[in-house]
Order: sequence, then C-alpha cells, then structure tokens
Amino acid sequence: MPRLVVILGDQLSPALASLQAVANDDVILMAEVMAEASYAKHHSHKLVLIFSAMRHFADTLQQLGHQLLYLKFAEQPSVFSLTDAVAYAISQHPELTSIVLTECGEYRLEQEIVSWAQRFDLPLEQLCDDRFLCSRQQFANWAKDRQQFRMEYFYREMRRYSHLLMNDKNQPEGGKWNYDKANRKACPPDLVQIPPLQFEPDDTTREVIGLVQQHFPEHMGDATSFRLAVTGKQARQAFLHFVEQQLAQFGDYQDAMLLDQPFLFHSICSMYLNIGLLDVRWMCLKVEQAYKDGQVPLNAAEGFIRQLIGWREFVRGLYWLLMPEYKTRNTLAANRSMPAFYWSGNTKMRCMQQAIQSTVDHAYSHHIHRLMVTGNFALLAGLSPDEVTDWYLAVYADAFEWVELPNTLGMALFADNAVLASKPYAASGKYIQRMSNYCQHCPYDVKKMHGEGACPFNALYWGFLDRNNEQLRGNARLQLAYQQWHKKPEQEQQAIRQHAAQLLIQIEHL
Repeated sequence: MPRLVVILGDQLSPALASLQAVANDDVILMAEVMAEASYAKHHSHKLVLIFSAMRHFADTLQQLGHQLLYLKFAEQPSVFSLTDAVAYAISQHPELTSIVLTECGEYRLEQEIVSWAQRFDLPLEQLCDDRFLCSRQQFANWAKDRQQFRMEYFYREMRRYSHLLMNDKNQPEGGKWNYDKANRKACPPDLVQIPPLQFEPDDTTREVIGLVQQHFPEHMGDATSFRLAVTGKQARQAFLHFVEQQLAQFGDYQDAMLLDQPFLFHSICSMYLNIGLLDVRWMCLKVEQAYKDGQVPLNAAEGFIRQLIGWREFVRGLYWLLMPEYKTRNTLAANRSMPAFYWSGNTKMRCMQQAIQSTVDHAYSHHIHRLMVTGNFALLAGLSPDEVTDWYLAVYADAFEWVELPNTLGMALFADNAVLASKPYAASGKYIQRMSNYCQHCPYDVKKMHGEGACPFNALYWGFLDRNNEQLRGNARLQLAYQQWHKKPEQEQQAIRQHAAQLLIQIEHL
C-alpha cells in the first residue's frame, strides 16, 4: 500500500511526523515550485536558504535509503504549484494509494492541500506537527472561554508542561516567571557585537544562488552574499556558537541597538528553527544547561526560552485559532501606502535606515528593529496592514505567515482589535534614543517636537494618539500618554498636528 509522503520546504526535520512511519515502498515528494517562491516577493537569501536546505535534506533522505522524487525548480514545465507536483508524482507512480503529510504552516496553503483528496480521489492524511510543544487543538482548549489571550499566562503553562527552568517544587527558577525588565539595557556605544557563525556556500548552494539570480533578479538582497547554514549540522553549530559566545550578553542587551551592528548578541537561528533544521526542545535544553552550568545568567536563559516556548508557540496558536478572518482586520482603519524606502533603506531617518539596511543585507533584523522601528513607524504613519504584513512576510528569512502575521498585524500595527497586545507599541523618538546610539548619527533632532529638522517619530507619535483618540483614549495603558497630550497648550498641539500632517504628505522623502 504505497503512499505519497509530501515534505514541504519548512519541514526539513528527520523527526517530522510524516517521516516517522515511512515504509520502503512509500514515495517521498519534495518540490521547488514557482507558486511557493513567488506568492510573496521573498528576499533572495530566503529563497536560497529554503531551496538549498531542501536539496541538502533530500540528499540525507536518499542516503537513508528512502525512495525520493525531488523536483528542482522549473525542472518540469507542467509543475507550477505543489498541487501540480503531486499530480506529477501520481502520474509517475500510479500505484500510490494515499497522500500523507505533516500539517503545513500557512492557511492559504492548507486550503490548497485539503483539495487534494477530491482532486486526486485519494485519501489524504494530515499529521499533527509535533515539532511544536503545543498542538493546535491544545491551544484551542487553552483559549476556550477566555475573555483575553495573554501570552504571559500561556507561557507559564508551557513552562510547567516542559518543566524548563522549574525547580523541584514545580516553581519557576529564581522565584519569578519573567525577567523581561532585566532584558532592556541600552548598549554602551563601545560594546562590540559577536557576529553569528557563517558558512561558505558549497556547490549545491552556489547552484541555488545562480538559480535565484536568474529567476528572481528583482527580489531584495544580493544572493551572492549568502552565508547562512543550510544543513541541520551547520544550524546546530551556529546555535551552539550563540550559546557559548553570545547568550550571556543576550539577556541584558536583547532590546538594544547599535549603529552598524545589526546582530549584537542575537542568535539569528529563528530562520533555521522555522524550516526544521533545529529542534525547539533541543535548543531550550542547551540554554537551560548553560544556565545550570553557570555559563549564562538567568535573565538571559529565561528571556530566550520565553521567546521560543512562550511567544513563538502563542502566536502560532492564535493564528490557527483566528484564521482566516484574522488576516482581514484593520482596527485603526490604516490605509496609507508604504513608502518606497522600506524596500531600499534610502531614508535620512538613521534608525529606519539601519533596520532596513540589515533587512536588505541579511534578510534579518532583530525583534526591536521590527517592532519598535519599522513596525512603530508603520503604526504611527497609518500604513496599510495588508502592505505591511506582505512586506514582513517577504523580506525576512524566518517569516512564515503563522508567525509573521500575528506579530505584524497584532503586535506591531495593533490592527487586530487588541487580541495580541493590550496596547499599541507606539513610541516617540525618545525610545529609540534610549535604546540605541542612532540619534547621535541622525540629521533629525530627537529633542525637537516639530519644525524643521525635528525627529519624525515625535510628531507622528502624538499625531497617532490624536488621530485615534476615539478608539484609544479608553485604553488604561495609554492614560498617562493622553494626559500628557491634553496638558499641552492648544498652540503646541496644533503645531504638532500640522507637522505630523506635513510629514505624511512628504513621507517618501523623509
């Protein structure tokens, strides 16, 4: 009873549920298809990463003796989508009796997959993706009857479930669940980052680089500068480098930003985790052991583990709980088109230039760049959630919709009616000044509220609060901000409104 076992490009893990019971006569299908490579304008490094990692993983499967049908990009003219790839596989192996795969990570793709049973008149089995600690059903059970979904409470359940950083009495190590307040130090300007581990492309990767240059020449980034891990072994080396060299300082400085130092002490491993090259349990155990061995402080270990078993699992659960309606939300009725500098980094705002340049160069910028710089600007300027979420999905190598959409729509843009965040993550230039040295190297003056040369974030911040007064003034966490706004003299308020309006008119030239 041979089956067709479909492995997707973000499922490159030997422990994948659909690979655990593969029989000798089963056919494993992997396919590089245009539909998945082009539904968003993916960064060139993202395309190289996924295609090269797929090819290396396919080599591993063949070495293990599996029967593999691997379709390289544009190898079969009739294969444009995954559905086409499945049709081709069935035409080559008419003896197949069913289709099996591990559940995918994006709603739009799941809708395509569920059509296969009827289209091909074969039973379709989708297995639970147990690479995550919390299944979709487990999250739905947790969320049932809750008035609000708050990550902190979910995170505590995941800590108890995994027993990570828990003592013998099943209480959190150190007596507190969360050390977020100890993770917000600004870097001294002379602090030098420890860069992530990089890897020279091998023959397979160089072939893929050429492919991406040929077929996707207009996509963001220079494919020839690609130096990411493309195998599980390389990804584990990169993560252990982080644990041994960077993690100790990650805790203090994970929210910090320094000029021309895009990585600081971040692991850059989310992209490897999200395509299956790393295992979340293994990563967390390595971090926990580093803490137990006295190599890293508790705030570093807890902060990292919280991102993995707290935030990452939480946003995935919300995504599958609320889709497809979730994607259409636009609570603040934002509709302004994204300025072109989001694609080029060609802006005088130093913070935006730094965050976007890192994105262009590396298909990466860390979470504060994404939330409090590019995301904050999009929020303050009222940029269209559809355009902004499409941008985040396209330009980051770790971006798949299950993780990108809630983080962007809910956390950065506050467009989801306060499902993910209890308040907008809106901030003036003062936040960026406090957490970075960017303002010292910027032509705009962070101390000026309006007028020529004033930091755009300042007037846009107050303009955002003023513009959304009816919807936001009742938010308890914004009461202090609104009190400050209403204390300003009417003349000052009007000057800020006018400057904010002028900034939005000339947004392409900031």
